[in-house]
Amino acid sequence: MEKIKEPLPNAQTQRAYRVKITLFLFCIGLTVIGLSVSYQGFAALTRLKSVESERDRWQRADEVIQALGLREGAVVADFGSGVGYFTLKLADIVGPKGKVLPVDIRRGPLLFLQARAWWRRLHNIELNHSDPDNPHLPAGHLDAILVANTYHELVHPKLILACLYRSLVSGGRLVILDRGPAFVGQESRKVEVEHHELPQSIVEEEVSQAGFEIIRQQDRFTEEPGRGPWWLIIARKP
Repeated sequence: MEKIKEPLPNAQTQRAYRVKITLFLFCIGLTVIGLSVSYQGFAALTRLKSVESERDRWQRADEVIQALGLREGAVVADFGSGVGYFTLKLADIVGPKGKVLPVDIRRGPLLFLQARAWWRRLHNIELNHSDPDNPHLPAGHLDAILVANTYHELVHPKLILACLYRSLVSGGRLVILDRGPAFVGQESRKVEVEHHELPQSIVEEEVSQAGFEIIRQQDRFTEEPGRGPWWLIIARKP
């Protein structure tokens, strides 16, 4: 018997087959990428949890937050929020009727913070991307502002302080917490900033010149293991 030859697939069938294979490989690629991103995100959150748990041991965060004088429903800014160590704590304090405005010059940490807020189902956090000379906060709207581990990085401290002053309501509080030098010398502000540490006296003077009234200051508020002392300044807008 003569063997019947099967017809060769036409060009349209071949194209459809190639499209299916391409889509299949594309889906596999997306799945691999998604799993990789998820794993990296989980690993980052695990490391961050460890770092923040260690920070809880020496930072005295509850006392810092208490210094802000917050109540339920208050509006507070976390200037230099990073990935949200203080922001998430503040969100619990002010409650669903309040608002926390994390401010940072870097978009990456803000996006990571947004993911953390979403994971915790916190809907009272509004991200603010800052410029070096302007935090873009609403005028006369904030009850308190926290500046933790950030002031020493300011390129334009006078401009920033002026903006923070305008954004506070009358009687609103400004709390600045930062690392100080282990030994206070006669270095210039520029040199001190390059070392990522700033004497409290310099900041007190700048805060007072900006129009704030200093309520309390503590030159050795806490001690970071292996890094040295941190100081605390509590000020208010008259």
